[in-house]
Amino acid sequence: MSGTHAHTVAFVRDTMLPEQAPPASEVGPVGWVRHNLFSGWLNSALTLVSLGVIYYVLSGVLPWVFQSVWNADSLSECREIMRESWGDTHGHACWGVIKERWNQLLFGFYPSGAIEGTSDLRWRPILALVLLMGALSPILFSDRVSSKMLILTAAYPFIMPFLMWGGTIWGPLTAAIGFVIGFFIIKKGALALGELVSMIIGVVAAVVWWFLLAPYVADGLSAILPIGLEPVQSRQFGGFMLAILLGVVAIGVSLPIGVVLALGRQSDLIVVKYLCVGFIEFIRGVPLITLLFVASLLLNVFLPPNTNFDIILRVMIMMTLFSAAYMAEVIRGGLAALPRGQYEGADSLGLNYWQAQRLIIMPQALKISIPGIVSTFIGIFKDTTLVSIIGLFDVIGLASAIRADTAWNGVYWELFAFIAALFFVVCFSMSRYSMYLERKLQTGHR
Repeated sequence: MSGTHAHTVAFVRDTMLPEQAPPASEVGPVGWVRHNLFSGWLNSALTLVSLGVIYYVLSGVLPWVFQSVWNADSLSECREIMRESWGDTHGHACWGVIKERWNQLLFGFYPSGAIEGTSDLRWRPILALVLLMGALSPILFSDRVSSKMLILTAAYPFIMPFLMWGGTIWGPLTAAIGFVIGFFIIKKGALALGELVSMIIGVVAAVVWWFLLAPYVADGLSAILPIGLEPVQSRQFGGFMLAILLGVVAIGVSLPIGVVLALGRQSDLIVVKYLCVGFIEFIRGVPLITLLFVASLLLNVFLPPNTNFDIILRVMIMMTLFSAAYMAEVIRGGLAALPRGQYEGADSLGLNYWQAQRLIIMPQALKISIPGIVSTFIGIFKDTTLVSIIGLFDVIGLASAIRADTAWNGVYWELFAFIAALFFVVCFSMSRYSMYLERKLQTGHR
C-alpha cells in the first residue's frame, strides 16, 4: 500500500485467519431451538403457551395411559385394583377390556376355535392381509418391487374372497375365467371389429359367462373335484377386519370407476356425458347412510324372489359407488388443470383417444389429483364405521355390544382410544405414502 492512502485505512489484513467452529448458539439443537422457537418475542410467547398446553394435556393423558390396569375381568374389578394401587384418585385406564376383547374388536365373530367343535380360522384374514401387502407392493413401490409381483396383484381379487368366505375354489376360478374371456375378445377383436364393438362384445360375453354358465361349471367341477375351505358366513364378519375389507374394496374399485366417470363427464357423446353427470350428481346429493339403508333394507325389494344377495356385498357396492362419484370429481379437477397443449400434443403424435388418455393425459391428471384422491380414500375408509347403523358389527358396533355387557358397562374411553389408534395407523400411513408419492413424481419436473 502506498504511503498516500496509509493514513486513511485503519487496518488491512494480509493473512487469512484459521477456520473456527460456529458459535454454539447458532448450530445444533440450541441453534434450532433459538431460530425456530424463540426467534422473536411473539414466537417465544407462542412457544411458551404451546408448551403449557402440551404439558396440561400430557399430564392428564400419560398417567391415564400408563397408570392403568391390564389384568381384570370386569370394570368393577378394575376399579378395585385402582383403589388398592392409587387410592381414591381418578384418571386411570382399564385396559383389561382390550386385553379380554381384542379378538372381537379385530376379527368380530370370525371363527376363533373358542367354541367346542370349531376350528381357529383367523389365519385366513391374516393371510389375506399379508397377501394384500404383497399385491399392493408392485403398484405402490414400482421402482423397488419386481413387476412379476403383478401376477399376485391380478390374482388377489379372487384369492381374497376365497380366503375370507371359504367354500369351493371353483367359484373364484370361474369368475376369473370370465375376465379372461372378456380380455381376449377385446384384445383380439379390436383390429377386426374396432375398439368400441369389441369392448361391447367382450363385456356381454363375460356377463353371459358369469350369470348363465359359470354357476353350472363351478357346481360340476365341485362335484368332480371338491377343493375348498370351510365356509364362513357374512354375519360372522366384524370388527376392524370388516372395516379393512370394506375400505380396501371401496378404494380399489372406486378409482377405476372414478376415472371412467370423469372421462365420461367430459365426453362429446351426449348420452354418455349426461349419464355420468346424472350418476355423479345423484350420488353426491345423497348421504352415504341413506345408500347404506337402501342396501340393507330396500335393495332386496327390487330383486327377484328368493334372491340371496349378501349384505356385505351390497354394502361394498354402495360404498364403492359413493366413493367413485367423489373420485370422479377429484380426477375431473386434475383433467381440467392440464393445459390445452397436452391434448394437442397427443393429437400431433397421431395417438387415438385411449392411447392419449393412457400415455399422456391421465398420468398427469392423476399426479395432480394425488392429494384429493388420498383424501377421498381416507374419508371412505373412516366412513366404513357407518355400517354399524345398519346392524353390521364393525369395530364401533362391537364396542357398543361390549359396553352392553354387565361386566364392562361403563367403559368408554379405553374402547374408543383403541379404535382411534387403529384408524390413525391406517389413515396416517396413507397420508405419508401420499406425500412420498408427491415427492417422487415431482422430481421429473424440476
